[in-house]
Amino acid sequence: MSETRQLFKLKDLRGRLSEKNYKMTPQRKEILQVFIDSNEDKHLSAEEVYELLKQKEFDFGLATVYRNVELLNTLGILNRIDFGDGRARYELNAANPQLHQHHHLICLNCKKIIEFEEDLLDDLENFIAKKSGFQILNHEVKFFGYCSDCKNKVKQ
Repeated sequence: MSETRQLFKLKDLRGRLSEKNYKMTPQRKEILQVFIDSNEDKHLSAEEVYELLKQKEFDFGLATVYRNVELLNTLGILNRIDFGDGRARYELNAANPQLHQHHHLICLNCKKIIEFEEDLLDDLENFIAKKSGFQILNHEVKFFGYCSDCKNKVKQ
């Protein structure tokens, strides 16, 4: 895990909710636990969260999941990400807003999403801030192409 990523615990997320005057409902608790537990696939759609909850035999409706992931996104606890596949996906937001978000490499063939932790954009960010007078707090970069498994399969 790089310096820009942090491990989350439910008590940390409960604190982030209460800071914004919201309670940790049983539904929010289970939805957040899905994100905490999802080590491999960190970019979950509301439908995928719903399916994971159903597997654990939780009886929440899909509309409840949608409402809660949108609220958690609005509160800054989840980040909504668009990978160009027509489906909103979410991941836990870094606890420290001063740390940049990681970048994503998106395979156009198999749709695999690879997180890229290196931040090589500091010089560009500083140049833009200096030239424009704009205070940059964060940035997001997505690269579209072919993963190492697909690049030999796809004729370019």
